[in-house]
Amino acid sequence: MALFGTDGVRGLANGILTADLALSLAQATAVVLGQGRTAEARKAEGKRLTAVVARDPRVSGEFLAAAVSAGLASSGVDVLDAGVIPTPALAFLVADRDADFGVMVSASHNPAPDNGIKIFARGGVKLPDVVEQRIEAAMTGEKLLPTGASVGRIQRFSDAEDRYVVHLLGSLPNRLEGLHVVLDCANGAAAGVSPETFRDAGAEVTVIGADPDGMNINDGVGSTHLDQLAEAVVRLGADVGIAHDGDADRCLAVDADGNAIDGDQIMAILAIAMKARGHLTDDTLVATVMSNLGLHVAMREHGITVRQTAVGDRYVLEDMNANGYALGGEQSGHVIMSEFATTGDGLLTGLHLVAEMARQKKTLAELASVMTVYPQVLINVRDVDKDRVADDEGVQDAVRAVEQALGDTGRVLLRKSGTEALVRVMVEAPDAESAQRHAEHLADVVRERLSI
Repeated sequence: MALFGTDGVRGLANGILTADLALSLAQATAVVLGQGRTAEARKAEGKRLTAVVARDPRVSGEFLAAAVSAGLASSGVDVLDAGVIPTPALAFLVADRDADFGVMVSASHNPAPDNGIKIFARGGVKLPDVVEQRIEAAMTGEKLLPTGASVGRIQRFSDAEDRYVVHLLGSLPNRLEGLHVVLDCANGAAAGVSPETFRDAGAEVTVIGADPDGMNINDGVGSTHLDQLAEAVVRLGADVGIAHDGDADRCLAVDADGNAIDGDQIMAILAIAMKARGHLTDDTLVATVMSNLGLHVAMREHGITVRQTAVGDRYVLEDMNANGYALGGEQSGHVIMSEFATTGDGLLTGLHLVAEMARQKKTLAELASVMTVYPQVLINVRDVDKDRVADDEGVQDAVRAVEQALGDTGRVLLRKSGTEALVRVMVEAPDAESAQRHAEHLADVVRERLSI
């Protein structure tokens, strides 16, 4: 089984993800990423490689980040220890400090017992699959193991957070005065930096989920649990709520009435605003196949093309990077603004969303009304032969029949899970009852035709 998943190495800390594994992974990373043209030029100049290491506040991050730093330093890499910062901050700092690579210790929106290791290449970009495979293979090969003065040094990256805040504030088209923002920091990596940045941008800020204790990350708070944020926004009479996940690469929102605003709606708002300013490359937005049909309809009405990729922000990023697009993301709140970031950035997204409210002097509900969210039902059909879903005639006949019934008013998507023996059945329709009925019918067909 491959070590790397869709977003780095992830698993139960001290279960799958041990200190030994973290150290070995760091040593292998030094071997593989130390072989590039730029890295070799540095060595020729007598310079050591440099890496930025950071983590979210979960308790296991302390020993895992220490193991990563030890593995890198033992391989002759100088380490800048940035401490607890968001994943997008780590990506920015790798580019900002012209480091050779960066390592983030975080399991994102997962619960506290889990953890993960994400590796960013020079420039703060995620690694392609082929490089991850080379790193995994190198874990069983020879280590670098220099001695004496050639070993790496570990030093505190003391102004890491300040550099990131200045970068975020410099990206804003206008300030946020006059708006009351409630921030839910998920008891995660954004607990310190997000409130500071929103206040510096001019907003009145109330904060929840900003007391990390190492074990409460994502626990009933953050972008996967919007209830507390919605209650606080309504109770306080605030203008908007912004929710991050544990490593702050996501942003979801709630309007003044406590209604959830998802990543598709946020992208719709930003895409229209960026097109109006001439900043939306080729008037194109990149989204995944899971984005709501309402996003496609809204973008078409505003003269914006939507390109679709496989599910996963890495695939959105690949398409954006290959074609120079300025905006892309996922329904889950991973939004990438490539002018300012190399990955999804929940703080950047939230700031620009609130800035658009301030610029247009409109409520979030008014801005979000550009898109009608079609009811969406997702059913996971388990214990089936997922590899036959695209070829089974009975399943495909059933899909075509539902698509014909829905016409232009709905959408069907069947896709196999990348990690489990299941097929995901997704149906969008003009009303919830129709979506549920069609989804259940297709799930029954998949279960009958593909059961194992």
